[in-house]
Amino acid sequence: MAQLKRLATKDEEDVVVQIPLSKEEVSDRVKQYVELAPSRFSKRYNDLLYRPVSFTFNEKRHQIQYNFCTNPFCKWHGLPQEKFTSVKSKPSRYRLSGRGKGERQSIICNDDPVGLIRGMTWGCISMPVSNWSIAEEIKRLVRIETIKDLEPDYQFHKETCINGEANPFREPSLFYKQGKSKVGAQVWQCKTCKKKTSLLPTRKQSTTYNQKRNDILPSFTRDLLNRTPVTRTCEKLEIGVSTYYHKLEWVYRRCLEFLERHEKTAFARTEFPVMWLNTDKMIYNLNNVRKKGQGGKEFHDVEESQFPTHIVVTADVHSQYVFRTDVAYDWDIDLDEIKLDTDLLKEDHLNEFCRKNARFKDRSFFPQPPTQNDTQTDYEYKAALKEFERRGKYVEGLHVNSTYTTIAHLWLIKQLVNASEWRFVTDKDNSLMTAFSRVFEKEIRLSDAHHFICQVDRGKTLKQCYKEHNEGRGELLRWGASMMHDTRSIWGLGYLKLLDLFQNATFHEEVVVGSDSYRKWAEEPIEHPIPTKDKGFYNVDCKTDLSSLEPSEIANLILNVSDHASNSFIQQIRRRLSILERPLVTARGDGKSYIYANFNPKYAQYALTILRTFYNYCETIKGLDGKKQTPAQRLGITDKEFKIEDILYLR
Repeated sequence: MAQLKRLATKDEEDVVVQIPLSKEEVSDRVKQYVELAPSRFSKRYNDLLYRPVSFTFNEKRHQIQYNFCTNPFCKWHGLPQEKFTSVKSKPSRYRLSGRGKGERQSIICNDDPVGLIRGMTWGCISMPVSNWSIAEEIKRLVRIETIKDLEPDYQFHKETCINGEANPFREPSLFYKQGKSKVGAQVWQCKTCKKKTSLLPTRKQSTTYNQKRNDILPSFTRDLLNRTPVTRTCEKLEIGVSTYYHKLEWVYRRCLEFLERHEKTAFARTEFPVMWLNTDKMIYNLNNVRKKGQGGKEFHDVEESQFPTHIVVTADVHSQYVFRTDVAYDWDIDLDEIKLDTDLLKEDHLNEFCRKNARFKDRSFFPQPPTQNDTQTDYEYKAALKEFERRGKYVEGLHVNSTYTTIAHLWLIKQLVNASEWRFVTDKDNSLMTAFSRVFEKEIRLSDAHHFICQVDRGKTLKQCYKEHNEGRGELLRWGASMMHDTRSIWGLGYLKLLDLFQNATFHEEVVVGSDSYRKWAEEPIEHPIPTKDKGFYNVDCKTDLSSLEPSEIANLILNVSDHASNSFIQQIRRRLSILERPLVTARGDGKSYIYANFNPKYAQYALTILRTFYNYCETIKGLDGKKQTPAQRLGITDKEFKIEDILYLR
């Protein structure tokens, strides 16, 4: 039987990351740290830039190395660094440009000195990332959605019992069965010392174990999903704030149990010929408050009161099923851990892409006293140290660079979903575009993955969008009549117009070099022929090479490009979760107030997972076929509509 569950802790390693450094390299760093200037020290260990990082996940060994060209039209896209030893001066495939701080450096493609691979290099510029830090971010995202069996430490005997090592699981003959407890669990009694012990109930025996006021859970969950503020919910249900967050964690754990049973198992047995992903980011402001005992008038050195925090959302374009929602914030990281890593690995003198904690932006290392060959002054060191220590007085945790969260986010979706081909829709966000080209580089090289960019003019009012929707569809009908097409279907006419367009148009341009012609991204989007009520006309571009497809296939692809799936869920977040809603205008009318924003992003992650579970399995959406179904039903991973009670009590 299924045991009661608990959330995984930070000490439990479901993802084991192998340190990409040998003991000799660590010892060498300690020695050279004092002897070398920071620039020479960092250059000495830059080879970590292209070194793969290994880790185990689900008992499988994985290896990642995401520092390569990210331009799908470049011949070097997805290929690792290589030194061409057969050529004079031994050039490399890539060179590292820029001097000084790591965030200003970039990977630039060199020309091909050998010419064995067909294609052209375009002098592409790609921003380097820390492979080690990406692995650590994958580890974090796995941990926050992992549940474990609750395994108590039973004491079946009194201290003086001669059978003190025995237990009823191995030696049942040494115990009596003494019936069942109130929650239906077995009670055992030692035959020697007569001590009685009640076992922990299974999930089937009790869904209310260690839960007071269990009857309020459905009402609590509905309040959470209907933008009821924390204080109002506490007043209504007559509970305290600590009880509120205890219930929130309990519902979150129940959702993870539900997803483990209904999502992971369903995706494990389902294969998709083509998967359309729509990824977007939203920003909410985290209230940045001081820890207890760190406030008062005597504290004048303060940080900003609001922190912009990214949330990455990925949904299926057609069914609107939301695969993941991840907050780019690590609430478990301790500043002492970063200090320890800096002391051991001397990361303050390394480029950012070589650091274990590169995902933490400006706090990827702990400031260290200047060495004898250091370029940092004592004043600069003390200022940096003061700023770093000030962070420790505020809410726990650190923001994560959204590029790292997006890469880890997409990598986990790729492991979850079995798909032969991938289609990816985003806006023109560099962090999203580079994440897809890194995670799906093999599929892109094989033309099994394509990346579409959906560009919307956010300056248009809703009235203008609705006007474009009506006028655009009218123009499309008139175009169809003038071209003598016998259909009045908007989608059919949209396909025919795109088919006519792609007889001559492409998303790439041909560049002639000598007697050869090479393809390059033209960056010339086209207008989607079917305007929508909320966006009006919008533009579509493709960042990958579609030259191997027929015009009819390209027209079908473009017709499906839409960012409605992620936008729809983000609107649900804004409208349903009070801690993530849009800011209010202050009473003075001179600014914005985030009075409902939470203090701990952990609870934002909890609420997002609860909403995602409800949205995917309980919320019905009317599709183009007129049927009302949940996103999970439309995706084909379940055949029923669930209720909140089914999730809470695992019916």
